Amino acid sequence: MTELTHFDEHGASRMVDTSAKPETLREARASGLVRMAPATAALIRDRGLAKGDVLEVARLAGIMAAKRTGDLIPLCHPLPITSASVDFTFVADDLLRIEATVRIFGRTGVEMEALTAVSVAALTVYDMCKAVDRVMTIERVRLEEKSGGRSGPFRRDD
Repeated sequence: MTELTHFDEHGASRMVDTSAKPETLREARASGLVRMAPATAALIRDRGLAKGDVLEVARLAGIMAAKRTGDLIPLCHPLPITSASVDFTFVADDLLRIEATVRIFGRTGVEMEALTAVSVAALTVYDMCKAVDRVMTIERVRLEEKSGGRSGPFRRDD
């Protein structure tokens, strides 16, 4: 296992110096699940909630969060993201899958931006639906794949 890069030789926190890294196309895809009552899922699909179109608001929240990741996670670099998308699929009558893909031509990866996009989109779904379903759960937020950079590609096998 490689050493942790956000600490110097004395254990002090540090932002990784990426100035010597080459700029390459980097992409990351993350996913997460929101489990809810089937009636809540139906309200979302039918755009029946008083607050509006839950998935479109959550999509915008996720994209905005990807762009602000450097403001949220202390040692993340603020990045000029070239693309961010958030998509939704109901994989069961009580389960919403959220997937975010983020791209950049830069010196560092965008895994945290994709994970942040999924997390904030899921939180937005919860916020917009909590009046009708307080037992919703956000589950299994994870990196699915990434490409670009020195460490090479990663793709989850399961």
